[in-house]
Amino acid sequence: MVSPIVIAHRGYAGVAPENTVAAAVNAAAVDETAMLEIDVQPAACGTPVVIHDERLEGRRNGRPLTDASGLVRETSLEDLRTARVLDTAEPIPTLTEFLEAIPETVGVNIELKTPGTSELRVGESLPEADRDDRRAVWLPFVERVVDACASFDGELLFSSFCEGALAALRAVAPAYAAATLVWNDLEAGLEIARRYDCEAIHPPRNAIAGTGLATTSYAGFSDAEPDIDVLEVAHDEGRAVNVWTVTNWHQFEQLAAAGVDGIIADYPGLGAVSSGD
Repeated sequence: MVSPIVIAHRGYAGVAPENTVAAAVNAAAVDETAMLEIDVQPAACGTPVVIHDERLEGRRNGRPLTDASGLVRETSLEDLRTARVLDTAEPIPTLTEFLEAIPETVGVNIELKTPGTSELRVGESLPEADRDDRRAVWLPFVERVVDACASFDGELLFSSFCEGALAALRAVAPAYAAATLVWNDLEAGLEIARRYDCEAIHPPRNAIAGTGLATTSYAGFSDAEPDIDVLEVAHDEGRAVNVWTVTNWHQFEQLAAAGVDGIIADYPGLGAVSSGD
């Protein structure tokens, strides 16, 4: 069995302040880490910043996400840079700062979270009549993201739950690898992957048929066995399958045994535990 690559979710969010430079540097130093997974969205000025939530006052296990409040897209870059993440000294980094801080020996999976609007069309395979409009919504932000990545020579993989983001990426920088993130519709995810010739597809952990996780509810899926074997279909079409988000070695072991290509994990070392190393 070939072991899946390990992708550090927000820089291993289970052990470090998520989406920060400190988390990324520490995660990159872990031998098993093949890629870092991060989220980007625009500040009020359009500069790409690395943060997951649309609002600054979200919470993680009882802690405030930051010591600031308001929508990221309505907050100045200066104010964002003075915000601190999860009661630590770590600031919200710009994408440029983030990429400059990490070694180019580790790849980066950049999730295009939002272009600065609340209308996202998450998880939808768009009708043809809507595709140009959604691409246009995303295009200015994706251009800024691609510009920020220009000097980074490590591996880059762009992903999104939004078809418009992938359409904009293919228009701006078709040479970069792309992945469609699946929310609650496997067929839609596969349709989008085919439409934009995506190198990968990223389903949630309970969308892999035949595993014990497939009958547990998570993310947008119920506890019913998936009606599509997304792993088989994607592999038949030549696409990698990277699964999110794994939080313990039991989950890691099942997904590795199923033959997924990558596991997006909150903690380092889960593969070593499951293999008995």
